[in-house]
Amino acid sequence: QVQLVESGGGLVRPGGSLRLSCTASGSVFSMYTMAWYRQAPGQYRELVATVFSGGTTNYADSVKGRFTISRDNAKNTVYLEMNSLKPEDTAVYVCKAIWGVRNYWGQGTQVTVSS
Repeated sequence: QVQLVESGGGLVRPGGSLRLSCTASGSVFSMYTMAWYRQAPGQYRELVATVFSGGTTNYADSVKGRFTISRDNAKNTVYLEMNSLKPEDTAVYVCKAIWGVRNYWGQGTQVTVSS
């Protein structure tokens, strides 16, 4: 069983930045594919960014060039650096760990972009 704890959400003005963190329990973090999803009210959950165990990353078109996903295996932590934030980025951001058929979700952290 893996437990994921997100942090770093909050209220930010348009154009601002935030860095989200997701820390995992367990000793095989480096084997997991890690991903950030987001869900706005009344919307489907959207895959935002993925970082594979080897370090390869993928991004949704809506965040390319603005968001950066990274991982620190020594700290069992994945990060999402978010720059040039827009009101449409407002959502609950949730971390996910994937290893084969095993999937684990965090509880989410709220990001609100508003002036």
